[in-house]
Amino acid sequence: MNSWADTLAPARMQRIAVVAPRDALRDALVQVADAGCAELDRPDGAGRAVPGPAARRLQSLRPAHPLLSPTAPDLDTLTREGRADLLAGEAQLETYQRAAVTRGDAAALVGWCPVTEVAALRDRLAGVGAALVPLRAPKGVDPPTRLYDNGTVRRSLVPLVHTYGTVPYADIDPTVPAGIAYVVMFGMMFGDAGHGALLLLAALLLRLGRPRRLAALRPLWPFLAGAGLASTLAGVAYGEFFGPTGVLPVLWLNPLDEPMTLLGSAVGLGAVLLAAAYAAGIVNRWREGGPGRALYAVSGIAGAAVFLGLAALAAALALNTPVLAWSGSLLALAGLGLAGTGIFTAAGGGASGALQTGVQLFDVVVRIGSNTVSFTRLAAFGLTHAALGAIVWQGTTALAGSGPAALLGAASVFVLGNALAFALEALVAGVQALRLEFYELFSRVFDAEGRPFRPWRVPTWRAPDGVPPRNPPEDVLTSSGTEVTS
Repeated sequence: MNSWADTLAPARMQRIAVVAPRDALRDALVQVADAGCAELDRPDGAGRAVPGPAARRLQSLRPAHPLLSPTAPDLDTLTREGRADLLAGEAQLETYQRAAVTRGDAAALVGWCPVTEVAALRDRLAGVGAALVPLRAPKGVDPPTRLYDNGTVRRSLVPLVHTYGTVPYADIDPTVPAGIAYVVMFGMMFGDAGHGALLLLAALLLRLGRPRRLAALRPLWPFLAGAGLASTLAGVAYGEFFGPTGVLPVLWLNPLDEPMTLLGSAVGLGAVLLAAAYAAGIVNRWREGGPGRALYAVSGIAGAAVFLGLAALAAALALNTPVLAWSGSLLALAGLGLAGTGIFTAAGGGASGALQTGVQLFDVVVRIGSNTVSFTRLAAFGLTHAALGAIVWQGTTALAGSGPAALLGAASVFVLGNALAFALEALVAGVQALRLEFYELFSRVFDAEGRPFRPWRVPTWRAPDGVPPRNPPEDVLTSSGTEVTS
């Protein structure tokens, strides 16, 4: 069981070697594939190598989910019986067999395995006369990254990070904070209690597996519920329930009446999120390259100092506070000096290095300003949503006041107008929140990209009598519930 602190970083990986007698190598590989928790190294170009016996026979059959027989099968028999699933598994196993390093009667493969899975895999291998040997990680080689996806909420948020890229192994895992930031930004742009309630209803339907054709999206229901909850709370604050219907009182502000207040709040929220991104970036740069890298990196302490200094300077101008202005200016200049030192050193010095440093420092200042202003879109699209709701409600009330015969038309305008506003604004708010997450926040959190952990996972087929039937039922082939490598 992983502690809360463990989930702040990707799963810890152990470099391993799978060692077995040559005549037991197949049995060992079957155990590794069935466990599905180890990524074994294969030589470059393994996918373009000359096909083995099983792969050649597989070319004449339809693709199928790979399975492995617990004992070495007769390939000709599998071909005659059309067992593409077992042939596909044997084809993958052949690739790893060819990649094994042999010395005398021993064979070995190296790879990576999560630390929490090492003991269980060692026990499985011991049962077939093989061994798992822990190794030191090679210098200069980062292990592959596997983010923790235990827990319903975390599992629903992992795709948000994966869409951007693979978190470097040394970095912290931003899954939960990124998910919270996303739903908050989405809610501010999609603030309507009625529309938020519809999202909550959609999340409930996904949770119940309805409709069935969307069953693959069921794990995302907590993410959708979070977006719905944020939208509902924002709608309550705005007094919006399917538009300005008067069902809810305005608890904070009416977006159309106080646009500048909403605009300032959006920029303030953006500044807080940017500060959090810089904090995460400092931690990541430290973990990646030590205190020196954290100090001089544009996405580290140097960049954070420039950002905080410019923020203090802007606040001083707004509040007419000279002391704060001088403090902010000095902090920003110190940050630019640190960043310039890092850029100049990385550029190799000289005139070209100085020119590159000047250009990049100018870019740092411009990016901080543009990224901060970019958060005004939270207010802009919140205003758009409120304006659409107001237009629909005005049209509805105008028709309703024209007499009983117009009530049906008023109801149609209300339903169709809200449906259009819901669909349009949900799409826009979703895309804009994703854009802010990726370009403004993740660009500071991440400075590189990791390599995803890709374990070899092929279930073992076990027939009651030890012999695969001629035509196994489809539900049996996939009954293990384990992801397979196709």
